[in-house]
Amino acid sequence: IRPTPFNAILVLEIVDLLVALWLLHCCSCGWSETTRTNGVAKGETKEQELMSHERVKRGWVWNQFFVVEEYTGTEPLYVGKIHTDSDEGEGNIKYTISGEGAGTIFIIDELTGDIHATERLDREEQSYYTLRAQARDRLTNHLLESESEFVIKVQDINDSEPKFLEGPYIGSVGELSQIGTSVMKVTASDADDPTYGSSARVVYSVLDGERFFTVDRQTGLIRTAVADLDREKQDRYELVVKATDMAGQMGGLSGSTTVTIVITDVNDNPPRFPQKMYQFSMSEGAAVGTPVGRVIATDADMGENTDMSYLIKDEEGGELFKVTTDSDTQEAIITIKKALDFESKRTHNVVVEAVNKHVDPRFSELGSFRDQTIVRVSVNDIDEPPVFHPAEGTILEVQEDARLGALVGTVTAKDPDTENAPVRYSIDQSTDQEQIFHIDPVSGAITLGNILDRETAGWHNITVMAVEADNVSQISHSSVSIRILDVNDNPPELATPYEASICEDAKPGQLIHSISVVDRDEPQLGHRYYFTLAPEATNNRHFTLWDVKDNTAGIRTQRSGFNRHEQNVYLLPILVVDSGPPALSSTGTLTIHVCGCDPEGTIQSCNATAYAISASLSPGALIALLVCMLILIVLVLLILTLKRHRKGQSMSEDEEDMRDNVIKYNDEGGGEQDTQAYDMSTLRNLFDFPETKGSSSESGPELRTLPQWIQGRMSGDGEAADFSLFKGYIRKKVEQTDGDLSVPPYDSFQTYAFEGNSSPALSLSSIHTLSTTSDQDFSYLSDWGPRFRQLAGYYAPGHPEEDGS
Repeated sequence: IRPTPFNAILVLEIVDLLVALWLLHCCSCGWSETTRTNGVAKGETKEQELMSHERVKRGWVWNQFFVVEEYTGTEPLYVGKIHTDSDEGEGNIKYTISGEGAGTIFIIDELTGDIHATERLDREEQSYYTLRAQARDRLTNHLLESESEFVIKVQDINDSEPKFLEGPYIGSVGELSQIGTSVMKVTASDADDPTYGSSARVVYSVLDGERFFTVDRQTGLIRTAVADLDREKQDRYELVVKATDMAGQMGGLSGSTTVTIVITDVNDNPPRFPQKMYQFSMSEGAAVGTPVGRVIATDADMGENTDMSYLIKDEEGGELFKVTTDSDTQEAIITIKKALDFESKRTHNVVVEAVNKHVDPRFSELGSFRDQTIVRVSVNDIDEPPVFHPAEGTILEVQEDARLGALVGTVTAKDPDTENAPVRYSIDQSTDQEQIFHIDPVSGAITLGNILDRETAGWHNITVMAVEADNVSQISHSSVSIRILDVNDNPPELATPYEASICEDAKPGQLIHSISVVDRDEPQLGHRYYFTLAPEATNNRHFTLWDVKDNTAGIRTQRSGFNRHEQNVYLLPILVVDSGPPALSSTGTLTIHVCGCDPEGTIQSCNATAYAISASLSPGALIALLVCMLILIVLVLLILTLKRHRKGQSMSEDEEDMRDNVIKYNDEGGGEQDTQAYDMSTLRNLFDFPETKGSSSESGPELRTLPQWIQGRMSGDGEAADFSLFKGYIRKKVEQTDGDLSVPPYDSFQTYAFEGNSSPALSLSSIHTLSTTSDQDFSYLSDWGPRFRQLAGYYAPGHPEEDGS
């Protein structure tokens, strides 16, 4: 029978195992027969070690024990023998063991000391076992030797295959990398003993994908095997890497893992437009910034390698259009940069170029990383408003003194759609509210409609409108700036009303003042003024005028010895003439004051009148001045005396103007229609009381509220008192009030003070009453109510009870 490779491997392993067992058995037999040892047994104390140099000690005899793992026999596996040199073979010694696996995994023959393994051991689970040996007297069970420790090592066999603990693996490498470029490293681990044989020596190899990648046998480093890895063709590869122990020899165990290698992108592809021409249409009236369309160039790369920018290559297209890049979609957005004109050009061919932003210089030999396309834009015609020429506006000029109706200039506008189409012109009235200008609606000629004045307004800015005669909705505007040219129509004038001062002791030729002029005109060649004294000052002997020739002039003294008492002010007329044309002139006056100065020339006073008065004041003038002051004082005293005298008289009259009857009605009604508020007859018939009837008991209570003198008159002879005097007085006052338009209406309140004639009570003033010896009875004041209680206390006799108190 022909053996298969698997059977051959198994037979070899069995042969190796049997050889190892035979050698172990032979060694164990040799070791067990040794009666003496020159070494120190494991478990002896330090003291025993020292004593071993002096004499031969009786003790344990053994070497280290080994046991092969994964024993599959049916009988217990012999491990070794423990023996003491005190054992003479008579069977008096009993051997025992304790420690890891004693009694379960490992058993001992008490008589011979042979140790056997009863279970299958695995070195990868536990590589050695530590146990202790005892030798006891079989009869007394006493220890004959000190307890000694020994180790049983599990001998390794190649029973564990290599494993990739970190798999599966994922790595990456850039496309178009050079051969031998490192990708990643894989590592397999073997659980076998690396110190025993080659069971743990691992080598690597590629099972699948070896065409594109290689792996280092010793390190597991994966490298590229080709230089033309193209992500655009294949963006990932899957490898199978195998790890074999026994250094790859026959019979070694192996394990494998999967490695995924991702090909990363590099910028090795230029942008490409799918089309060589794109067509768009746009109305000529589209506003600047209106999008025309979008185009996009594709790039086989990915990520930032697809970022690109667009630009317009031709000069004509760059003037009319602008291109920008949409950062989200990487599209080229073409917009209008300048207004399109159908009449000028109906089709525009724009060359758009796409360029990669991130170009890798390593791949420059692959070609240009840019591409171009043509964008054709067709302009659609629309009805446009008239167009002014020039389009940016017109500047006109007109003389300031131009007559009404004079031509200022002409504006022109044309219909761009139809040749020689009629256009109508007008002026926006909001820009010419004073209607200074007029425009011919057909020709566009601008004429004067009002008088111009450059000094009031040097420029006029108006807006001219042009509309199509056939379509008034099509309107356009143009600004017209009109400059008013100056003419010499304003004479020069002195800049300010000049005033100057000189000292009385001024020297001849002394400069007093410098003067300048202003002119509202602005001649193109500049101002030039001429100064001279006015004709009426030609014979002036005091001052001279000096023309400085720089549009200023100076005034100098012509003589010395000015006297401000003789003349303190000089008026010097100055004639100023401009250069024209025509030459205009004006006369200004310089006022010169003569002043008194100190020796240093500092002006002290320019008031000649006050100085003259103080210098010529005589003693007679002083006396007259004092008399006038005394007269004024006397007049003031007389006026004060008269005022005090009049005030005294008015006070005496007020003191005598007393009334012994005060009747006041402080009641206000609700108007003419209110007849229920109070009885008007009370006011109109103040003392028209009803006559008394019957006995005194009926009239008594009705008369208690009237003054006592009235009651006396009414009860004396039974006749009613005569109140016609008061009635007449009140009637007269009412008539006056009704005829006075300045008084309030009928619901007003009027107060009158009138006591009549021959009052028996005379004055009620405390000043006169207390000093009089009149025996008049004022007891009736007590009957007038609480308002007269205080007055009654002064004049009415006190009650006996009060006097007594």
